[in-house]
Amino acid sequence: MQIVHTTNAPQAIGPYSQGMIVNNMFYSSGQIPLTPEGELVNGTVEEQTHQVFANLKAVLAEAGSSLGKVVKATVFIKDMNDFPQINDVYGTYFSEHKPARSCVEVARLPKDVLIEIEVIALV
Repeated sequence: MQIVHTTNAPQAIGPYSQGMIVNNMFYSSGQIPLTPEGELVNGTVEEQTHQVFANLKAVLAEAGSSLGKVVKATVFIKDMNDFPQINDVYGTYFSEHKPARSCVEVARLPKDVLIEIEVIALV
């Protein structure tokens, strides 16, 4: 196993790593809309989703992977009514390559954000 750590994404806010590589597969921790400096993006769900993708791209790059190698994404959202806006932003990052995906509404997310995404990707 290899721990993935980059300063280009927010640092873990608990006892976990940004991601792990096991057998040529990368498993990310959930990314929320924090800047690499740890500041919360308090904007719209679209703005928060773009920050989450910036964080995912950073940890994927550190792992030697990319969005184009993602095989599965899990999206956690605070309000299913935001799904159309999230889906529109999501589609700009996965336009031709469409990994498997799950999307669930949850009661609460860390720091009361609107969205969290985790991915599994090839390395």
